[in-house]
Amino acid sequence: MRLIGLAVVLAFSLFLAPLAADAQEHKAGKVYRIGVLLSEGSPLWNPGIDAFRWELRELGYVEGLESRSWNEKKRVPEPSVVLEFRSPEGRPEQLPDLAAELVRLKVDVILAQSNPAIAAAQKATTAIPIVMVIAPDPIASGFAASLSWPSGNITGLSALGPDLPGKALQVLKDAVPNISRVAVLSDPGFMNTRQLVSNVQAAALTLGVQLQVVEVRSLGEIDNAFAAATRNRAGAVLNLGSPMLGTIQDQTAELAARHRLPTMCGLLREYMRAGCLIVYGPSVTDQYVCAAYFVDRILKGAKPTNLPIEQPTKFYLVVNLKTAKALGLKIPQSVLPRADEVIE
Repeated sequence: MRLIGLAVVLAFSLFLAPLAADAQEHKAGKVYRIGVLLSEGSPLWNPGIDAFRWELRELGYVEGLESRSWNEKKRVPEPSVVLEFRSPEGRPEQLPDLAAELVRLKVDVILAQSNPAIAAAQKATTAIPIVMVIAPDPIASGFAASLSWPSGNITGLSALGPDLPGKALQVLKDAVPNISRVAVLSDPGFMNTRQLVSNVQAAALTLGVQLQVVEVRSLGEIDNAFAAATRNRAGAVLNLGSPMLGTIQDQTAELAARHRLPTMCGLLREYMRAGCLIVYGPSVTDQYVCAAYFVDRILKGAKPTNLPIEQPTKFYLVVNLKTAKALGLKIPQSVLPRADEVIE
């Protein structure tokens, strides 16, 4: 079963079709090395990595020792790809060394997850192609000159559409129509925060919503952030998201329930937690599936500069009715039919 909708796959295939004439099929018998550089987390518990590996198999690649698990009655194919995983395991200062290690291994391509890993890979090499995923704004982050013509050795997928934070505020307002003041959790250490805040501020003017921007610089500040939101009589909380804020979704949900504040937890579908009211955003899994297509084209000879950076085209709406009931909220019927998933 494919992990993204058929329409998305077909659209992406049409985008890549003109490149087929320039790309060559991978050489028979060659084993490619793919470096996977994570900003956080373990590849063993990463649904995105699982999706990436699955899609590589769908594209005809056989990964290392995984071929041994095939039915013994069938001919066991030779491996055609090996994945070299590197993760800082909670120590982001190790990312430059991990990226340099992948370069020394002479991997054929690097898959880099989110801004810290992408930046480390960018500094480590200008020769090895880099495919990025979960990059909020590749242009503002300095990873590419433009979406259409990356111009360097980096291509891949942006995690945000240009207006996603503003659209997220609109969805939150639709779900809780009577809110007039929203506390926005932002990470000042995240390089894209300024643009995210600017986007949501523009939307707030249109919606007639007052914003209270609350900076969260470390994991220990999230309690104070919710306390500040309560003191200033915010009617809801919007988590703009960042690599750091993405690690405290459970804590955010618990505080939202304690302070009885309707909360949108992050801007990625996989950030949905039991105590959050709503999520609106792209899917991490979809990003990794599409990344496999980028890697495939590069291994077949395509250059990153000729592969335009993709922005998400599918945004998922998840509504938690259990949380709404606990908060005494009634989600308007106009919202529920738009939801891709309703938790009851």
